[in-house]
Amino acid sequence: MKNITVLGSTGSIGVSTLDVVQRHPDKFNVLALTANTAVDRLFEQCVTHQPEYAAMVDEQAAKKLADLLKEKQINTQVLSGIEGLETLASLDVVDDVMAAIVGAAGLLPTLAAAKSGKRVLLANKESLVMSGAILMDACRENNAELLPIDSEHNAIFQCMPNGYVTGQNANGVRRILLTASGGPFREMPVADMASVTPEQAVAHPNWEMGKKISVDSATMMNKGLEVIEACWLFDVSPDDIEVIIHPQSVIHSMVDYDDGSVLAQMGNPDMRTPIANALSWPERIESGVAPLDLFEVAQLNFEKADFNRYPCLKLAFDAMHEGGTATTILNAANEVAVQGFLDRRAGFTQIADINARVLDEISASEADSLETILHADKLARTAANRYLSD
Repeated sequence: MKNITVLGSTGSIGVSTLDVVQRHPDKFNVLALTANTAVDRLFEQCVTHQPEYAAMVDEQAAKKLADLLKEKQINTQVLSGIEGLETLASLDVVDDVMAAIVGAAGLLPTLAAAKSGKRVLLANKESLVMSGAILMDACRENNAELLPIDSEHNAIFQCMPNGYVTGQNANGVRRILLTASGGPFREMPVADMASVTPEQAVAHPNWEMGKKISVDSATMMNKGLEVIEACWLFDVSPDDIEVIIHPQSVIHSMVDYDDGSVLAQMGNPDMRTPIANALSWPERIESGVAPLDLFEVAQLNFEKADFNRYPCLKLAFDAMHEGGTATTILNAANEVAVQGFLDRRAGFTQIADINARVLDEISASEADSLETILHADKLARTAANRYLSD
């Protein structure tokens, strides 16, 4: 029986994780759940799963949750703040930590899990984008196991040689072929993209995701962040990664070998597949995902990724080539710009413009400490907010 902490349990990945876990009560025990401010949803999860611990980043939300649980006579201990999340990620009795907090907020608790030698199921790509070297070093130094949850990276992991460990450069691998749906505006004339609304941007054609990730998918920044993440997970250069538009989202990614073989992982677009794969690795368990019907799929299409249509994707490649805190700066600027777009303070195409301006303004430095990374993150957010106000 494995004890599981779910960081970000009220988000889409967290909800899917609990769905898979609930199917296997003989294998998994939900020990701890965490959220930011979604009190009612976390309360419902606590009623259902009866965890020993819960934590909320917002202190007032944590107090409200504690009161609700007391009224219901549920003996879940409630913690608060980032420190509370770090505590629940590093408890001695925890085996696996699902790191599913969206954005930079997930960095510190994910690091805490790695430093405690846990199996880290990484759905928070920003942890690697911001501090790839630090997180990978923490895993190696503390014998933590890092398994990717993003459908693309999990697919790559599944296509790697037997016995492969993340953070290693696999012998015989020529290229990583990272697939992307192309988002909802794949066929829209580029000139019309300036008028895209938040409602249009969050309506992803294949995946059900949160608003921020959906906007990132529409700009392809999400794929850019995945390029950066793949470089750290699989110890490759961005030159060894090719992004391929695959509208059906059936092939989740591929690995091209020196001998000419190309291995692909296929399946219906449902995050419960990579979640189940990581939870049970190296075994396989039922996830609740319907079998893939190839006759219904009928055909698979592939297109080159166009940097003119997706300038955020090019910015990600450029930032990874630059190295250091450049990827931290890009991630922070993008979080601010996307929120500005969702709040109708910026247009859709301004997201890439703001990201580019912040990268030009702030010089990258060596990402050699957490303090340096967090300082770069703060500088980038300040600059991006200033450009939002222009």
